[in-house]
Amino acid sequence: MDKAIYDVVVVGGGAAGLSAALVLGRARRRVAVIDAGAPRNAPAAHMHGYLSRDGLPPSELLKIGREEATRYGVEFITGHVVSIEPAFTVALDDGETLRARRLLIATGATDELPGIPGLSERWGRDFLHCPYCRGWEVRDQPLGVLGTTTDSVEHAQLIRQWSDDLIFFAHSYDLTDAERDQLEARGMRVVDGEVRGLVVHHDRLRGVVLGDGRTVERTALFVRPQIRPRSTALLERLGCELDDFGFVLVDRVGQTTVPGIWAAGNVANPRAQVITAAGEGSAAAISINADLTHEDVQDALQKAQQTIS
Repeated sequence: MDKAIYDVVVVGGGAAGLSAALVLGRARRRVAVIDAGAPRNAPAAHMHGYLSRDGLPPSELLKIGREEATRYGVEFITGHVVSIEPAFTVALDDGETLRARRLLIATGATDELPGIPGLSERWGRDFLHCPYCRGWEVRDQPLGVLGTTTDSVEHAQLIRQWSDDLIFFAHSYDLTDAERDQLEARGMRVVDGEVRGLVVHHDRLRGVVLGDGRTVERTALFVRPQIRPRSTALLERLGCELDDFGFVLVDRVGQTTVPGIWAAGNVANPRAQVITAAGEGSAAAISINADLTHEDVQDALQKAQQTIS
């Protein structure tokens, strides 16, 4: 086997990519991880729901993961992938190219937030999206849910589990009478009208400002953001099939519709939390190693037959 070729190039160094790299490194595969250093959960001070790592800063998890993978010979390259050619040649933005037998795409996703002044600065702090990640930390506080998408009411019903004082801000969402009844039946107040801004005091959210000038006291606000997968253009050019929302389609072990390419984490699964993404990366790595082993057997047989002949 050509030593200049990596067994696997992993694009993306978040939980999914690092977990895969660790498994593959321990399987004695030559692995390179390409990462641009912009994880989706970077604004969050802590991550939650990760068994044995609850409350750990996301950056610390990545640091530990890199250290662990490095012990098994995994190489890390900082940069952006600009193109991938079939069979596979990976070009970086600095002009470097890598060759790989297999690819794992773990580039994650980005969150598109409503265009309300001040929201992006509070993202991951007291402007939140996942109650399983941060609901406990804001339990029993005055909370709000911003109506923006078709599942905003469902989102509010989930968050109701963490606080009795919850307001649904209709904002851009047109509530049906049935949805309004459902919210009010569980003690949630509905506030109509657009949200125009936030009140922040001493670097903490204190209230939500409405278009008519009213301010409603709240200490945390939840929203269902629009989640957009990264690397869609790269995957499309390679022929990978995507769903209607742009997420790459994979089977239960992360294999895409193109042979030799796997995907794990938010690029394929928008609902994957950190622990879920790590598990998907591990499953993909095991599948990739099995696929490489099958190819190794075929190569060995071919060489043996050539020697005999």
